[in-house]
Amino acid sequence: MFGSWGRKTIIKWALLKSLTIVIPAYNEQNRLPATLRTVLDYLDGQKLEFAEIVVVNDGSSDATADMVREAAVTDSRIRLVENPGNRGKGYAIRHGLTEAKGDWILFTDADLSAPIVELDKLAAAVEAKRADGAIGSRALDRSLIGVHQSLFREISGRFFNFAMRLMTGLPYRDTQCGFKLISRRAASIVSTRQQIDGFGFDVEILFIAKKHGLRIAEVPVRWNNVEGTKVSLMNGLAAFLDPLSVRRNDWRGLYK
Repeated sequence: MFGSWGRKTIIKWALLKSLTIVIPAYNEQNRLPATLRTVLDYLDGQKLEFAEIVVVNDGSSDATADMVREAAVTDSRIRLVENPGNRGKGYAIRHGLTEAKGDWILFTDADLSAPIVELDKLAAAVEAKRADGAIGSRALDRSLIGVHQSLFREISGRFFNFAMRLMTGLPYRDTQCGFKLISRRAASIVSTRQQIDGFGFDVEILFIAKKHGLRIAEVPVRWNNVEGTKVSLMNGLAAFLDPLSVRRNDWRGLYK
């Protein structure tokens, strides 16, 4: 677990010289333009040998794909990857991990609920601990949450985390924050073993990582709830079954 990394960001890119940012997108034509501009501005301020943004279009019915193609014409760092229809966020992340060319891979939500500058903290944690990855967490320091979710969603999230830890043995306080950094080596280990296509994929990725001895740090990050979530009530309820699916898949030997 990590506290504030504000004084350590001077070493943030000692390891991270090559970076892919994966953004799963489903009907995000309205939010993506501003998100891409923000991420590109951030990358412009980093001394990277290689950087790219991979937008994974998960079967959007709006103009998401066209918007990304147009943006890619003006900036070669942007790349569009298409899912074969609407397969789910877990599938989109898995697809993005396999397409990534950077030595380190950040996956983040299209709404940037965790500001892209919080990558500084994840990079500092990876550097300090020589970890294989780092995940953003809302639970380690809730004072960093600017705009909260509804009370129902917050309570549901805490209950989910309690049940998840009980069922999987994972130590993390917040597996569902969509802001995670992993090495390309770690990505190859988890992506080839992922089974879950839906919103419970985060738990599965972290379970696989732990099973294979990968070291993943949990880091408190700033976070703001953004309206327009794609997680429906039914999706949320279904996610409660995913830790059981992870356990079942493990018993079946699918994560070896």
